Amino acid sequence: MVLWVFGYGSLVWNPGFEFDEKIIGFVKDYRRVFDLACIDHRGTPENPARTCTLEPKEGAICWGAAYCIRGDIERERAAMEYLRRRECEYDIESHLDFYREGETSEPAVTGVLIFLSTMNKVANKYYLGPAPLVEMASQIATANGPSGNNRDYLFKLEKEMANIGHEDDYVVELANEVRNVLDSMKQQKSPNVPLPLRSHASFLPIESRSENPLIVDSS
Repeated sequence: MVLWVFGYGSLVWNPGFEFDEKIIGFVKDYRRVFDLACIDHRGTPENPARTCTLEPKEGAICWGAAYCIRGDIERERAAMEYLRRRECEYDIESHLDFYREGETSEPAVTGVLIFLSTMNKVANKYYLGPAPLVEMASQIATANGPSGNNRDYLFKLEKEMANIGHEDDYVVELANEVRNVLDSMKQQKSPNVPLPLRSHASFLPIESRSENPLIVDSS
């Protein structure tokens, strides 16, 4: 038995299960988007996080990591039980071809398991859909859950994609907007205190002020 699983979100830096091999590569005709709600890891039902799923797009590629478990049915079963709990917001288990860097004509793995989501708000209660960049950034900047805050999920993904040599421009743009939101929130919490207005007398030379600061010496 051989199980291959493709990770494109937190699985890239934190698979959470035992594996025998890891390959960096990509799947074709999909792109990463932050359109899926997370209410039990990085967010709550009242303030859901935004995590990534894949959106079909002809000609696109999505980089990530494929993990392999070989020859151990118990480890495979344990990994699948763990993944189904962890990826509970994803309602589709699909199989795609996975390509290794520099080998785009023939897949390195056929039928790699991938967790996807139905992109329909009626059919899938976790699907949030797209939103303006600033709105998404504000949501990610403020959402928190049992596994940590939403922004760290995004920042870790940004860092890991850079580490494997395949930055995702969309992730970088969203992460930078989240940083802008966080900076704005800090400034609102610690506004600059305006200096008190000075009296007219304080603008005069010291020797020309009278003892009564409200009366200007005219001599």
